[in-house]
Amino acid sequence: MTVIAIDGPAGAGKSSVARGVAAALSYSYLDTGALYRAMALAVLEEGISPEDEGAVGAVASQAEVSVRGDRTILNGRDVGDRIRDEDVTLIVSLISSYPAVRHRLLQLQKEMLRGGDIVIEGRDIGTKVAPGADLKIYLTATLEQRATRRAGQIGAEGSDQLSGVKRDLESRDRADAGRRESPLAQAADSIVIDSSSLSLDEVVKQILAFARGRNS
Repeated sequence: MTVIAIDGPAGAGKSSVARGVAAALSYSYLDTGALYRAMALAVLEEGISPEDEGAVGAVASQAEVSVRGDRTILNGRDVGDRIRDEDVTLIVSLISSYPAVRHRLLQLQKEMLRGGDIVIEGRDIGTKVAPGADLKIYLTATLEQRATRRAGQIGAEGSDQLSGVKRDLESRDRADAGRRESPLAQAADSIVIDSSSLSLDEVVKQILAFARGRNS
């Protein structure tokens, strides 16, 4: 079984790159961020405050979440589109900072890793979820480039909206790097790829070269 771990900050292009690498290698693909978004949605649907860590932990212990290809399942329902809505985005960073949530989803992620060759992306894959991964990539880009990409994804137009996206990413970066449980960090043995001036295909090709070189 081969595991390729791709970590990096929000907006660096991890999901698109990971999908491309997985498709080229005929590997499974796991978007761990979708699991955290599904858990945030579960909190919203229960009507509890995202700031009530104890109540959030209770929800996390009961919610059934999984990712099957591009489908994200919460308690038996496909919520793949719903978890991208703004109300989920606004609280997912806080929800994902709670140890009870991270411990619960860490167990699920490790179970999913037993399913065969896989490309898994997130923020603590190489350091926490799969520290023994065969290949670790830390994918990054400048804040300006990440903001431009994210603005394009959500249809934000104009300098004011772009500035708002940039502020949101800065806030997310601080939260991800500063949380007490499994913060965003570059694994010591990871390969850093700065995608600021690279196309999606160029990044995918670089990772494929590393993967195939290790298997040759």
